[in-house]
Amino acid sequence: MVSDTQEGGILTRSFRAMGSDCEFQLCFGDGSDSQFIFKCLQDELERLESKYSRFRKDSLLSQINLGKEVNIDNETISLLEHAFNCFEQSEGLFDVTAGRLNSLWDFKKKKVPSQEEISYALSVTDFSKVSWNNGILSMPAGMNVDFGGIVKEYAADTLAVLAKKFGVQYGLINLGGDIAIVGNKPDGIAWKVGITDPRGTETKIASIDIYSGGLATSGDYKRYFIYEGKRYSHILNPKTGFPCAGLRAVSVAANLCTVAGSIATIAMLKDEPEAIKWLNDLEVPFVAMDSNLSMLRNSD
Repeated sequence: MVSDTQEGGILTRSFRAMGSDCEFQLCFGDGSDSQFIFKCLQDELERLESKYSRFRKDSLLSQINLGKEVNIDNETISLLEHAFNCFEQSEGLFDVTAGRLNSLWDFKKKKVPSQEEISYALSVTDFSKVSWNNGILSMPAGMNVDFGGIVKEYAADTLAVLAKKFGVQYGLINLGGDIAIVGNKPDGIAWKVGITDPRGTETKIASIDIYSGGLATSGDYKRYFIYEGKRYSHILNPKTGFPCAGLRAVSVAANLCTVAGSIATIAMLKDEPEAIKWLNDLEVPFVAMDSNLSMLRNSD
């Protein structure tokens, strides 16, 4: 369902896509066809979802995961290069080849996989074994790529650029909490992005001011289950095969939503003290909640 509202010169479109509640908040120039621009943005979002979804049998990603050599375009190469940089910088914690591991953990059935199943999934998880020379991608049999930690953030950045090309004066692209800024507000005031309480209260516990770039959030509070008294989240460590056990949530602002998302995910995968030190060393604005549900931030 799509709904449009207008307030203070900003037209907002709300809808569902990529399994998330999405929102475009845009200020259009005089004479702009807002409905046409909204449609173009949603069409581009659909293109990216149909291309990189691991749940669609006709997607490029599903072709890649068949285990045969596949011709890939420059867009896919750019995503792979970004993912590989994250893989190296995180010392293997950020690994898009953990698709087999991600599929193994079923958060609807609420069951912990066997060690044998986890061991096999880990044996086919290693981004260093993927190659894409001369536009041809190849990887070991049994390995699965999952762009779930990249595509939504990349889509937000892509739509922000596209909106600007269509003459949108300024605005905000919000894809399930992954946010990209379009242009600058004429009054020079920042977008104040609220951070939702990861304890599930739906209240805002903090905010981050953003003038440009993007913001992304990673957390273990939306998809998890309790089994035999232990809590298991959907953010999986590709070295152990088990869910992360550090921070509960982290929101990061950066020059791009794609960059912010990768930083947030890596922080979730690190041990808690190391994650906070790493975020502070990067000098990025962030708001985090630790394992004791205490809020930490560096929003300067």
